[in-house]
Formats: sequence, C-alpha cells, structure tokens
Amino acid sequence: MKYYFETDRLIAKPLSENDAPAVFQWSGDPEVNRYMIYPLHRNIGESESWIASLKAEDNVFGFSLRGGTLIGSGHVCPCKEEPLAWVVGYNFRRDCWGKGYATEAVKGMISWARENFGVKEFVSSHAVANIGSQRVQEKCGFIFDHACEYQKWDGSKVFPAVFRRLKF
Repeated sequence: MKYYFETDRLIAKPLSENDAPAVFQWSGDPEVNRYMIYPLHRNIGESESWIASLKAEDNVFGFSLRGGTLIGSGHVCPCKEEPLAWVVGYNFRRDCWGKGYATEAVKGMISWARENFGVKEFVSSHAVANIGSQRVQEKCGFIFDHACEYQKWDGSKVFPAVFRRLKF
C-alpha cells in the first residue's frame, strides 16, 4: 500500500521530522488552533514530538503544494465510536484558508481510503462556529447526522458541534 497520493494542486505524504518548522506554522497559530482539540504548540520541539508520535496506522498526511511548500496536514482512519466508518480531519495554515486546499485534501483522503481499504462510510465533525470546516465538509458531500459537542484534550474548552456523515 502506498502512503502517498496527489491531487491537482497538492502532494500528500507522511510527515517527517524535517517538517516540524512548517507544521509549527499552523500548530502554533492560536487562530488555527481555535477549534482544534490538541493544545497549541508553543515551540518547534512540540511539533517535532507530535510528528515522532505518529504511527503508520494513524494515516496522517502532510499536504504540500506542488512547488514543495508544506501547508497543512490531515488524517483518515477508523473511527473508534463508529466501527464501519472512518473519521476525516484536517488542519491548514491560516494564509491557505479559503483557497479550496482543505476540500481538495479531504476528497483526496477519501479517495485514498476507498482505494486502499474499500471504505464506504466516513464521518467528521466541526464546531458550529467553524463555518470554514462546515463548508469543506458540505463540498465533500458530508451531510448532517446529529448535533454534538467536543472538547479540547486538556478540557479547557467545550464546543457545540455538528457530526456529519458521507456514505458510498
């Protein structure tokens, strides 16, 4: 199986320790982190530690522009709460918002999971206030399933959220 795919504008591949400075550009940005469950990275070392903790089965991809600049990351993996579905998540540098990269990346991850694992159902959620993620999920075909909430790992914030589903 290949842990690599391409879209029209992006190359997706596993992250490496050399990617930590680029990862820190979004993982250390409070605005990008606003609705994320992970804690804000305070230095590149925290980004390095996160990258080092990743396992192949996490299916985490770094998304680079075809010119080579790493601009975001995402994951697509089995959902613990939904045994037949896989969960999709994504995160991009703020200066890359509103350009369609997240939609392109999510569609790429869905195609990759369908091709390599035969996945027929995907789930994703977003904070109600995160309109950008709502638009990405809708453009990718996810439909409303139910209202929910989630919290940051450290429990510092709870977000009213929307849980969405995509079936093939």
